[in-house]
Amino acid sequence: MAMKVNGIESEEDLKRAQAAAQAAGSGIPNYGDWAKVLQDLKMAGVDSTGSYEGDKALREEIAREIEQFMEEAQEEQIAQDNQKNEGIQNATENDKEQQIKANLANATSSMIMADYMKYYHLMS
Repeated sequence: MAMKVNGIESEEDLKRAQAAAQAAGSGIPNYGDWAKVLQDLKMAGVDSTGSYEGDKALREEIAREIEQFMEEAQEEQIAQDNQKNEGIQNATENDKEQQIKANLANATSSMIMADYMKYYHLMS
């Protein structure tokens, strides 16, 4: 016969209740799962509700919130990466334009210098 308990606030309370139930020839349903739930709540810094159903629902709510936080963080990271990529693309386009302008200026100045040297030799 399983014993249903409430008012469990910690793993120690659960262990004492399980020991008392075993001494009476029964046990606490979902003892192992409840112990794990209490460990998870303790790790999250959250107080127990005192019942298995409440603690399990609380753990599921915390898990959903963590999942939602992770999704939002991932979306933000993707947005930041996209913004960085746009900046790199704009810089690359500007660099290409500057290189074209520099090549044109170099070609023009080389042509002017070649013409100058040609005329200088013709005049001398």
